[in-house]
Amino acid sequence: MARIELDLAHAYKPDPQQDSDYALLPLKMTFEDGGAYALLGPSGCGKTTLLNIMSGLVTPSQGKVNFDGRDVTSATPQQRNIAQVFQFPVIYDTMTVAQNLAFPLRNRKMPTDQISKRVGEIAEMLEMSGQLNQRASGLSADAKQKISLGRGLVRPDVSAVLFDEPLTVIDPHLKWQLRRKLKQIHHELKLTLIYVTHDQVEALTFAEQVVVMTRGKAVQVGSPADLFERPSHTFVGHFIGSPGMNFLPGVSGPNGIDLADQTLALPPGRTLPAGDIKVGIRPEYVSLAPAHAPGALEMKVAHVQDVGTHVMLSATCAGRTVKARLSSDTEQLTIGAPIWLKVMDEHTCFYKNEEIVQ
Repeated sequence: MARIELDLAHAYKPDPQQDSDYALLPLKMTFEDGGAYALLGPSGCGKTTLLNIMSGLVTPSQGKVNFDGRDVTSATPQQRNIAQVFQFPVIYDTMTVAQNLAFPLRNRKMPTDQISKRVGEIAEMLEMSGQLNQRASGLSADAKQKISLGRGLVRPDVSAVLFDEPLTVIDPHLKWQLRRKLKQIHHELKLTLIYVTHDQVEALTFAEQVVVMTRGKAVQVGSPADLFERPSHTFVGHFIGSPGMNFLPGVSGPNGIDLADQTLALPPGRTLPAGDIKVGIRPEYVSLAPAHAPGALEMKVAHVQDVGTHVMLSATCAGRTVKARLSSDTEQLTIGAPIWLKVMDEHTCFYKNEEIVQ
């Protein structure tokens, strides 16, 4: 396993002049030895480019890549000792499951008894022990991708295992099983795993640290709890959560924040720079409040959706909308009726120029 350090930028076109010319804007990032990471963001944000730079399939146009302090910027994937699992299965259909899993080890001239032992261990982890003698050509797409995962995990000396959206071809009802299995394998083998996905559920349930990316930039690196509780950028607040964080533009002044034609006092001990500000709060932390309660806005009920486990409320004021996730035993809410929602408490975050105010 390896500690991977990146200090680089990348553009596919020569002589980039502006941010939009870059696939990856300048970044510095470290992936610790034995960690489980996810690169999360929408399509086209630079996730796969970053992964391919780490694997050696792409050479960065600027900067360098270090493995355990050694510059490997110009090294091949083989020289870096990287395993990479792609979006679609990459296997040999004419081989059996066991032969596919053993192939990377045979290439490295590992003794036969050690190969058999390692293949057996990985097959058991992936729950494929009963299929070892089956030809890969007769298996489902799910099973074939499990073989690809196994081929990535089978080498015990690998520097890192890189996954590029590996569950795309997996049936939805099996995805949670494989995510759980990958997490279990990480705990058992202590491999450095880096997982690319645009699915926040995959990222947050698999990784210890998540790198959130947008437009070629890494806007936050943190634990799932960090991303949910304290998004460092408004994009993270929008992207993480279902629905995402509420953002209300306002103006900070000596008396508090002017917000949706109302003035709210700041939480005790909190100060903010004067001027334009955005107030961010998760729907999970918005609550019903008595009239004129501290930190509450007067709004009108716009939409109510009962989803069984909870009620999703949308309320409006001065052209602004706030979503609240309320308990299912909430009293009946009438469309158009006035309502007070508390949006200011210890969970509220404040943003200036899209960045969190610390």
